[in-house]
Amino acid sequence: MLPPRLIHVQALDHHRLAVRFANGDAGELDLQPYLDFGVFSRLRDPAVFAQAKIGFDTVEWPCGVDLDPLFVYEKARMTVMAKSG
Repeated sequence: MLPPRLIHVQALDHHRLAVRFANGDAGELDLQPYLDFGVFSRLRDPAVFAQAKIGFDTVEWPCGVDLDPLFVYEKARMTVMAKSG
């Protein structure tokens, strides 16, 4: 399954991202649980995390970290579904 195109990302407090997709889905993605693993530790600094941007239909940072597009979509959708249900 290919996720819809990511059209908006905004870094929020506490290592969360607000994301919106071309199909209208939107939500928040909490990356706090992943910051102790491998390259994700580079995102612990709030100033670095705040540099999140869209690149190649996913979220990326200038420090070389990027996220799998399907991971972003599935985790964000779970957040949206949890809030609406």
